[in-house]
Amino acid sequence: MSDVLSNATRGRLAEFKVAMATNIDISIARNEWSPYDLVTPNGIKLEIKSAAYLQSWYQKALSGISFSIKKARHWDSAINKISLIPQRHADVYVFCILKHQDKKSVDPLNLDHWEFYVLATTELNSYTRSRHSITLNS
Repeated sequence: MSDVLSNATRGRLAEFKVAMATNIDISIARNEWSPYDLVTPNGIKLEIKSAAYLQSWYQKALSGISFSIKKARHWDSAINKISLIPQRHADVYVFCILKHQDKKSVDPLNLDHWEFYVLATTELNSYTRSRHSITLNS
């Protein structure tokens, strides 16, 4: 995938960066249907969220930074059913921001162009401003 500024590709790259930083074995294929993105060797379930000021398309201005934190229903492949109660399934959320703001020199592979924020799900569950998203300022 060559367009690492695209939302989907950037998200996968953010997951890879977090996996490497937390010593997750990347030789094991990620389960696309899992209710969270990664599991650390200690068993901590991680939800990885990615955002950027720059997008792959034309922009008149930089994008605002916001992350979805909406509770979700989980599809369980073992029983072929969707859970009835929406919830946040991970223990920790990692918010990854491609912070670089110059499209000519942005390099998503350069770790210096990123910032990472980590928040326990228990903190998100007590967050009262919005139940669906959180901004960088928040």
